[in-house]
Amino acid sequence: MSCGDKKESATNSDVISENRVEMNVVESKSSKRDSIIEFAKQYMGTPYCYAGNTPEKGFDCSGFVNFVFANFKIDLPRSSSDFKDLGTHLEPEEFRKGDVLVFYGYQDSNSIGHLGIVCEANGMDSKFIHASSGSEYAVTISELNSDHYSKRFYKCIDVISP
Repeated sequence: MSCGDKKESATNSDVISENRVEMNVVESKSSKRDSIIEFAKQYMGTPYCYAGNTPEKGFDCSGFVNFVFANFKIDLPRSSSDFKDLGTHLEPEEFRKGDVLVFYGYQDSNSIGHLGIVCEANGMDSKFIHASSGSEYAVTISELNSDHYSKRFYKCIDVISP
């Protein structure tokens, strides 16, 4: 029997039950993404600290990303450079809350030097939360479409979906 044959022979209650399971999976991932952003936003204003990975010490960009996702049992690299070959590049229309933005370094356009977490998904007009070593020198929200970040943008990856 093929997959099509199974669907034709399914009862209405089977289809309704299957749709509920699919909706629950989508809602679960969506609420997880919302929870990740809510958790990250608790640390707005936490000072930037090179090699920092705790709220008490402060955060660098990869320390912040690692800390946030570890709270949700998602194991990610500790160094931003380790994100270069991680995941699959998403197209801007595929960006979602909780995805990780990967940037080239400020002075080195050949190596990865910064990370952030999408908190408002809108393609290349998205906003992201990150530990900034710039003028804010703290966990802050920035716009991807700003000159500073758009020209350094390398990729966006989904680290939440299996």
